[in-house]
Amino acid sequence: MAGEAHDSAAILASARQSLTHQRAGGRRRGSIGRRSAELKRRHLARKAARVALAIGAVMLATMIAGLVIGGIGVVGLFAAVLAGLAVLAFFSTFPRLKVPDLRALNSGDVRTMVGRTELWLEAQRPALPAPAVRLVDRIGVQLDSLGVQLEGLDPAEPAVAEVRKLVGEHLPGMVESYRRIPAHLRNEQRGGRSADQQLADALGKVSGEIDEISRQLAAGDLDALAVRGRYLDYKYGDALGEAPQLQSPQLSPPKET
Repeated sequence: MAGEAHDSAAILASARQSLTHQRAGGRRRGSIGRRSAELKRRHLARKAARVALAIGAVMLATMIAGLVIGGIGVVGLFAAVLAGLAVLAFFSTFPRLKVPDLRALNSGDVRTMVGRTELWLEAQRPALPAPAVRLVDRIGVQLDSLGVQLEGLDPAEPAVAEVRKLVGEHLPGMVESYRRIPAHLRNEQRGGRSADQQLADALGKVSGEIDEISRQLAAGDLDALAVRGRYLDYKYGDALGEAPQLQSPQLSPPKET
């Protein structure tokens, strides 16, 4: 009886955990953040509007044709249905949501920059090792919070520019550096670590840096944040050299002087 009770409790706990995951983060399989999900919803809304307009146009054309020729008959009705299905199939598929260009990520307002970066990172997940995918998903959650914090700041603040560079250039640049390494070379040891391990280490440090930046933003310490941004710029600039020599940056908070 005790064993059955234990099994039942374990099943219930697993079910609750699964339900919580589905409510809070289960959608991460599709979107790593709210901003990218928002861009996808807008794209789908535009698609739905195009479908409605196109089907409306088919119906209007059918009605006009029926009035002009005195009825379209069964063949005409069948042709109208086929035209409606063709329109539905075409506009439900095209245009596809384009993956943002790497060079265009750090452009537009903060909301757009964060959304584009999340979309770009989502598109790279199939090419990344499992530990890196989990870190990318975590970073997506962090970028949502960071984007909200940046929206409340003056875009002219030097600290904002440094954070935008970290999120819109250095982070995706590191992932792109990994992707340029041929797949058969990614498990080779370089400096005691493979490219997969280096990428996971680097993304883990980026996640930690984003968390620290969010804390500094919450504290309103923009001067310290600007110094940290320049420090990260220097360190990541070294890390993002040639792709086959991807190195995870050794990050630590800059010392106060």
